[in-house]
Amino acid sequence: MIKHIVIWRLKDNAHGNDRQTNAYCIKEKLEALRGRIPGMIALEVGLDFSRTESSGDVALNSEFASRDALKAYQAHPEHQALIPFIGEAAEERRIVDYEV
Repeated sequence: MIKHIVIWRLKDNAHGNDRQTNAYCIKEKLEALRGRIPGMIALEVGLDFSRTESSGDVALNSEFASRDALKAYQAHPEHQALIPFIGEAAEERRIVDYEV
């Protein structure tokens, strides 16, 4: 099994929205992928409440059946459709992929 974890720190403003609004939009968009991507076992999205200097704003914690399933997710059209919105809203992105 593969764990795919992404943490985004968002810009103060993007898409005409403030940081918190964009965080909720990203959460909704990512959660809409649940059950729609072959090989995706689980998907969880969390929004930070600590608001510290070192925290991110949005965290994605997802599980895939294999490395190939993760690659398929990354290329999947529904995932690809989210990239422009998230990319425009994000100031920074960190990723960790590991095998369990």
